[in-house]
Amino acid sequence: MPSPTLRQLQYAAAVARTGHFGRAAEACAVTQPALSQQIAALEAQCGTALFDRLSGGVRLTPFGQQFIDLAQEVLDSAERVATLIDTHAGRPNRPVRFGIIPTVAPYLLPHLFPALTAQMPGVAFAVSESRTEQLLDGLTDGSLDLALIATTPPAGGPKLTTAALFEDDFVLATPAGDGDREPVALAAVDTSRMLLLDEGHCFRDQALAACGLTADRTRTFAATSLSTIVEFVANGQGITLLPEIALRKETAGDRIAIHRLASPGAGRMLSLVWREATPFAALFEEIAAVIRRTHAV
Repeated sequence: MPSPTLRQLQYAAAVARTGHFGRAAEACAVTQPALSQQIAALEAQCGTALFDRLSGGVRLTPFGQQFIDLAQEVLDSAERVATLIDTHAGRPNRPVRFGIIPTVAPYLLPHLFPALTAQMPGVAFAVSESRTEQLLDGLTDGSLDLALIATTPPAGGPKLTTAALFEDDFVLATPAGDGDREPVALAAVDTSRMLLLDEGHCFRDQALAACGLTADRTRTFAATSLSTIVEFVANGQGITLLPEIALRKETAGDRIAIHRLASPGAGRMLSLVWREATPFAALFEEIAAVIRRTHAV
């Protein structure tokens, strides 16, 4: 009987990780029918199902859990072999797979990407935008090389190296013409008007913590971007916290008023993280240095 292919193992691991055939296909950059066909062939080889098909997704069968545990070991080994082959003078001869959270990507990348290509000739980048949880999953399964995040990676995953980049302070955004005096104390903010991103964004959790709020005491519009929230604020529908990194783009046209926060204020530390067991650590430190210089300009 033929052995499972690496591609089949990758597809199965993606389904196990996402709990959904469609999301797994998207993560693997293939069509869902193609992925489903490979999973069906793999299950036929095994003589049993790897996944229970549910109305809202899938879950591993007991056999499937054993299979995925072993498959992940094979995939990790294959990644190490590929990295060894790719390594040349401490740099991969493939694009560096760089993930970044959506509350940073649109504000930093327009300035960062030209700086990376100018200051690091010969290094190609494959940049993707996703939420923190997905980025950390990518570091775990080897589909990402490094990620720019705004939280401390949780324990229990692979050992990660964290390089602090810079502090990103929060400010209060209100409709234009709002007469709040500066600096504004967080305790004085009318939290009943607060608009936040939908669940899953780390910035939402940080804003809740800054204001001492629980999710049921905010006006959530299930917005997936800060730009959408800013449009609500500009139209007089509420107020919000914004990271300072977003101000250059989101305050264009004087549509909203920006108020600095009174000490101690609130903010987040942006960091670059990568697997500790990588031959490209020196390269990633260099990338971190470029990010710091780009932000300082």
